[in-house]
Amino acid sequence: MESLVVGIDGGGSKTRAILADERGDALTEAVGAGSAVKPGAAGQSAAIIAGVVRDALESVERTDTPRVLCVGVAGVGRESERQALWEALTSHQLAEEVVVQSDFEIALEDAFGDGAGVLLIAGTGSSAFGRGPAGNTGRCGGWGPVIGDEGGGAWIGRRALSVVAAAADGREPDTALTGAVLTATESDGAAALIQWAAAATPATLASLAPVVMTVADAGDLRANAIVSMAVEELALHVRALARQLFTDERASVPVALSGGLLGKGRPLRKRLEHRLKTAVPGAHVSTGDVDPARGAVRGAVKHLSELTT
Repeated sequence: MESLVVGIDGGGSKTRAILADERGDALTEAVGAGSAVKPGAAGQSAAIIAGVVRDALESVERTDTPRVLCVGVAGVGRESERQALWEALTSHQLAEEVVVQSDFEIALEDAFGDGAGVLLIAGTGSSAFGRGPAGNTGRCGGWGPVIGDEGGGAWIGRRALSVVAAAADGREPDTALTGAVLTATESDGAAALIQWAAAATPATLASLAPVVMTVADAGDLRANAIVSMAVEELALHVRALARQLFTDERASVPVALSGGLLGKGRPLRKRLEHRLKTAVPGAHVSTGDVDPARGAVRGAVKHLSELTT
């Protein structure tokens, strides 16, 4: 029987696992709750990941232990958090070998392999990671929901709430965002948003991003302003890394887009691609999908190869 490997993409909104054979060919997938690592809470993330891995194994009726589990998860930029998650995952005995990487690393693996390029991720949060022609790496953004994540879903959701509150006060003109946000949050008035927002997680706030996009597409000026600000913030992430890793933004820079807000056909992606033509003139945006979980599988296969050579 062939050995198994597992690749995990753990974000703020969901966790996706791909169970594959030793060549990296997918056998099945499983999805669970978000497993992004919060400071001091690696054990909670590990428990969610463990559940998703077991669901994947059960779906193909395999009881043998995978050889390698490669986990790419948001929130492990610091070595202390990475080590804490590794220890927590190891205690669950999910695989013979456990590899913990950042969500950047697994997505970069799928987007460019060992090649150069800039990867921009925008989902619940936002961040960019890149590798230059000489192999040097850099990152931009990813500062978390309190002081960063500009252009990400939670950032967009917070701004939508601010606009609705300002409209309710008369500080801003009426906006179609008011009705749309109240409907999405099941609130009976603007004042009820105070309690809703106080209890909202970043993932919950990010659930308002599609609402903003829909209202913007219908022509609402304030919703369009929020989307334009998000596009500008995301373009700045790419430009910063183009300058850092490729000399400047006019150099030829392969760019890949990933995350729930930047999937193919998404309105934010279309507007961002248009903005990058002037903000980063050297950008060559890939038309392919970036699948971080698939990148994690590739990372697991690489690790397995190293173990057997």
